[in-house]
Amino acid sequence: MPILTAFTEAALREAVYKILDDGTFYGEIPLCHGVWANEKTLEKCREELHEVLEEWLILKLRDCDPLPQIGGVDFNTVVTGA
Repeated sequence: MPILTAFTEAALREAVYKILDDGTFYGEIPLCHGVWANEKTLEKCREELHEVLEEWLILKLRDCDPLPQIGGVDFNTVVTGA
């Protein structure tokens, strides 16, 4: 499985959801600080959370920020050439 797919699928399995007082759905991935979504339906919330996760991941990789290890995927290892 491609590494980005493995990471995003594992991260989405860590998502937690709840219904807010206004009847909307809130979802977040606790290991990925700042990745959350709020939508009218659970399905829309899941879709938005997936999109936010992908955007967050792209920014983290671009900025060389540390990432949590999820699903056995560790982007923080450094590979050096011989």
